[in-house]
Amino acid sequence: MLGQRIAHPPSTKFDEDFEIPAAKRLRRFDSTDSHSLLHQEESYDDSPKPNFRRIGVADSEAESDDDEGIPRASQTALENALPPVKTDKEAIAEYEATRAAEVDLDFKDRLGQRKWVQGKSSIYVDAFFLALETVLDEESHLFDEAELAVFQKWRDLSYEGQYLYVRLFLRKTAAWHRINRLKYYGDITDLHAAVEELLQVHSIPVATATERIAPGEAESPKDTVLENTFTFADSSTDHIDSLEEASSLLMLEELKTFAKEAKVQGKNKRELLEALRKTSQKQGGLGWSGIKRADTEESINLEQSPDCDEETSLPNGLGTNRDTHFIRKILVTTGTCIRLSSAALKLFERVHLVFYRSTEWTENSLTTIILARISRRNFPEYVVSRSNNIFPSRSTLLEFEASIRTQFAVDTVLEFNGTVTKDGLQKVKSIFEEVYPRWLTILASEQQKEDRVYESGEGAYLRRFSPAWVYTRIVHKGTSVLGRFKEHKREHQMLCELLNQHLFHAARRGAWYQRKALLEEHYMWALSPSDDCPNEEAQKKHWKRIALRTCEDGLQDRECHLIYHRDLQKRISKLERQLNVPKRLQHDFGHVRLAKPIERFVEGTRVEKERTPSRNGRRSSTGGSDPSNTRRGAKTIWLDPLEDNGECSVEAMCLSYYRSEGWKGYHSEGGIIRTLFGYLFYDVLFTYIPNVFQTAFQTCPLDLHTDAFYPSRFSEINARLNAISNGEGVDILKRVHEEQKERQTCVVGIDWGFEIEDLVEIVECFEGEALSTICKVMAQEYQQRGGGIPDLFLWDRGKGNVMFAEVKSENDRLSDTQRLWIDVLSGAGVKVELCNAVAREVVVK
Repeated sequence: MLGQRIAHPPSTKFDEDFEIPAAKRLRRFDSTDSHSLLHQEESYDDSPKPNFRRIGVADSEAESDDDEGIPRASQTALENALPPVKTDKEAIAEYEATRAAEVDLDFKDRLGQRKWVQGKSSIYVDAFFLALETVLDEESHLFDEAELAVFQKWRDLSYEGQYLYVRLFLRKTAAWHRINRLKYYGDITDLHAAVEELLQVHSIPVATATERIAPGEAESPKDTVLENTFTFADSSTDHIDSLEEASSLLMLEELKTFAKEAKVQGKNKRELLEALRKTSQKQGGLGWSGIKRADTEESINLEQSPDCDEETSLPNGLGTNRDTHFIRKILVTTGTCIRLSSAALKLFERVHLVFYRSTEWTENSLTTIILARISRRNFPEYVVSRSNNIFPSRSTLLEFEASIRTQFAVDTVLEFNGTVTKDGLQKVKSIFEEVYPRWLTILASEQQKEDRVYESGEGAYLRRFSPAWVYTRIVHKGTSVLGRFKEHKREHQMLCELLNQHLFHAARRGAWYQRKALLEEHYMWALSPSDDCPNEEAQKKHWKRIALRTCEDGLQDRECHLIYHRDLQKRISKLERQLNVPKRLQHDFGHVRLAKPIERFVEGTRVEKERTPSRNGRRSSTGGSDPSNTRRGAKTIWLDPLEDNGECSVEAMCLSYYRSEGWKGYHSEGGIIRTLFGYLFYDVLFTYIPNVFQTAFQTCPLDLHTDAFYPSRFSEINARLNAISNGEGVDILKRVHEEQKERQTCVVGIDWGFEIEDLVEIVECFEGEALSTICKVMAQEYQQRGGGIPDLFLWDRGKGNVMFAEVKSENDRLSDTQRLWIDVLSGAGVKVELCNAVAREVVVK
């Protein structure tokens, strides 16, 4: 029966053929036939990313024209746990200038005494040293003899060579960089000497460790394995041998000049590059020799470099076709370029993976920890515990890296390339089949550790760095592909296996229960008939009873997050009606029946700025009397009647309306909820859990923004939730305020600017059970639920009521995360209003 095509019931809305294009908004694997499920799988996409911090790689340093399309790297767990500090150039310069002293100190002394000297030391180099030395002091067993030799070669570089390497390391590291455009003259007195030092060939011992090929990966990535010789950087003279790579070095204006010569056209840089490359492939051209650079100041300066011959040569003896013609001319225009060598680069990325416990970091990641260390701030008291066995062996670390690359291959097919084709789904399925046996093996090993090695909760955060963590996500994705291929029996089997393990991706358990129940309700009766059922109708009832038990198991599973409960409850009610369960035996979910948000219309005066000519000669404005003339989501300007008709945001205008109705409130967008959570769970946040406090400068544990936070502190969190339900919230709030307010302790979420009197009133107005429910959602999904909280928080002490209001102007609509929070609040019995701002009058200024 495996793979048999079963007719889909109408409620599943499942298309039979791959040829039908996907809808604009795909309902992903987490979706069920319940239309109210809003929580998307991507909300939990906190998995490690490939290629480490390079989320998007531009073609060259000069490509500022195209950078707006490149997504930025997210913060590391360590950055999230550190206090907010200024990390811009001005902040760094200020720290270095105010603490400079003409003394010779090593990097540890400079960190301790906060002393840097321009041209002699740098916070960037010291931060790089801090990561390297910390890892080698505690986890040197993860590196072999050849890699340790590379680290020593880096230590032997001059300060200027180290500085140049670190600054390039923090930039688009896969790109070529023009030497004549590197602007580090303040710290590097001889740029060409520093470049030459990075281009120097070094000999190291031959690597003795054998590289094991990981499942889902045919071979190790090209140029990432150290040979017996290596360089820290590559030169364009020796490595650029294709027009595609050479043309990526050009800036837009330069590219236009080449396009004009080649008689090609394009609307933007991408089209010009494609046209130039296509033209080169089709035509032959004249030989191009004896070309000299124009005598610009930059080229004259570069002529001193041995890499910049008058006649630029190409590697590999390329012929004199049109391709060669353009490559030569481009290299003459750009001058010598360098990029960091892949093998050494990947090695240092591995160091930072181990140090930051993350595969993503930025320039801020490298400096934030030092800026936090030297800032004069008060931090909570907790036990610092940095584990040195997060990766028990070198092979585990390498397999973890390989698993990330395999995961990226899966995500590329399913998420990054538009509509998924049948071939793409088959590729993901093949990867899944390769990974599955290895996943089972590591899963059994991790379960043994949990049973015999780890104390309660100790392994939850460490498991995120096991290859099995990444493999579980690949299996999860592969299971959804089985559904696309109509292999529902195998899909059901995989969902059972995913639910039988409790170590990885607990946040997805609710989605797995939902999908499993859907398959049991609609498909399994035909795929796996029971011998005890004589006919088709009996088979369907048998499997619907199993689906009912699945939903009940989901509600009883303490790791099934609260946001999934509503849809599981709805499915239970539907199945009980279909099975004709007697009323007295049916589940009663009346206590969580959702009240629809009240819709309110607030009239006010909207301000429209006078139209101004735009670049294309047309006239534009910030709005118009017709809401269709305004851009969806654009901010609108209103007049506040309680503030002498001063200009304000739409939220402030609506807040004034509620105040006139007797409410007190804030436009906080979750600030109140995060502050209350920080107060009420202060001691729970800083309870000792191994490995989650790795520096003395954290505002929260490293696992707060993961799904490991809740299960690691299950008893403590539930005890606190019970205390809040029983009305002890005010006492907890006052105690924490008395102990920490004067010190202004840096704690995640807490805004000490809120008046304690207001916070006490708010907690008193909350029903204990309602506040407990909101706090539970935050404890389970702090990162995912940080956004989407309604704009306005309101309370009426006289009536003892609290209320949230989501404000929408004429050109706004609710997002999925906002709808989910409205469901959570309504389910907790908290009143929610949708406040629609309507322009009674439009004033043009």
